[in-house]
Amino acid sequence: MNPLIWAALISSLATSTIITMTSNHWLLAWLGLELNTLSILPLIMKPHHPRATEATTKYFLVQATAAAIILFATTLNALQTGQWAITHASSTTTLLITIAIILKLGLAPTHLWYPGVLQGSTMHTALVISTWQKIAPLTLLYLTHNHLNHTLLLLTGLLSATVGGLAGMNQTQT
Repeated sequence: MNPLIWAALISSLATSTIITMTSNHWLLAWLGLELNTLSILPLIMKPHHPRATEATTKYFLVQATAAAIILFATTLNALQTGQWAITHASSTTTLLITIAIILKLGLAPTHLWYPGVLQGSTMHTALVISTWQKIAPLTLLYLTHNHLNHTLLLLTGLLSATVGGLAGMNQTQT
């Protein structure tokens, strides 16, 4: 890959994460999440292998679904509360946003796409997907912490730890 294109993709990854982290408006946060997704897709597809194509397609479909849920929930929130601010959220929209962020993060109930994407990408890309790509959704969880359903988050964490531990014992490709 051309070093100039690679640098542009990496800088757009960093910029999109910063946009999401510093936003107070739902549409700007959604824009940052989408830019983050679109920036990583060429990096996943870089090897030009059928597995990379499959991983890119899986990643795009899951992230686009989660982004559509976030956009729907924030629009519903704007209709209910009259505001687009992240700190003003109703309980229904917060539940939808939490589910979408769980999908974006690849946590236990919606995690089946995650191992396939990591297996189809290179080691460096898998590292970026496993670390940097998680910063923006986790920031949104942090920004909405006053309205979150703590039972859902605790169950998701417990289920993720359990499924991760049990599935890790059966993993032979690490």
